[in-house]
Amino acid sequence: MERNIYEYNPNVVEAPQSATLSTSSLMTKVYLWMTMALAVTGMTAFYVAGNESLLYTIASSRGLIWGIFIAELALVWILSANIMRLSFAVAGLMFVAYSVLNGVAMSYILLAYTESSVATTFLVTAGTFGAMSVVGFTIKKDLSAFGRLLIMVLFGLIIATVVNMFVASSTLDWALTYIGVFLFCGLTAYDTQKMKEILRQSEGAGDTNMLKIALLCSLSLYLDFINLFLYLLRILGDRRS
Repeated sequence: MERNIYEYNPNVVEAPQSATLSTSSLMTKVYLWMTMALAVTGMTAFYVAGNESLLYTIASSRGLIWGIFIAELALVWILSANIMRLSFAVAGLMFVAYSVLNGVAMSYILLAYTESSVATTFLVTAGTFGAMSVVGFTIKKDLSAFGRLLIMVLFGLIIATVVNMFVASSTLDWALTYIGVFLFCGLTAYDTQKMKEILRQSEGAGDTNMLKIALLCSLSLYLDFINLFLYLLRILGDRRS
């Protein structure tokens, strides 16, 4: 469970440049990049899941598993904290690399469920994500306070999940699953509204900087989608016999 909390800070943006990109075109790019990243993750997951020798190589090496986990965290942290210091090309490649690594990690999860239930859950996730994104776009109420509450719930969810690894309570496990679904539904709406405001603030920062900010927004929505999918899969997924 990873989460990118981004803030637009004009102090870290380079000197003002001429900008030709509109907020609407940037929003289109955000969802296009998110969709492409999801496609990369999905293709990687299904490729690894269907390659027994590769699966065995990864599963038999604890160091490799930890390396993938640490690399994922590092990539998200670097992109979140230092994207303005990176070239757009490098930032984009890092996003692709993260999508691939996430696909490798998710291949083992997908092996536990039937392909039909994975496909159904993906469609449900896409519909839910889309609906909550529309809410974030259209709602007039400022969701900042709601977002701060959701972030606190997220940290509580992470702590409770770790605790339940030792307690192994099935009741708590299901409660955390449903909380996770509602949490990432809320975060999708919050991040969508926040994205709209951040992209509006970035106007005039220069095309390159605006693209970097849009890429960071895309990463945040990608993480919302992935986490929502994983929690819904626990509810809707049919485990293989």
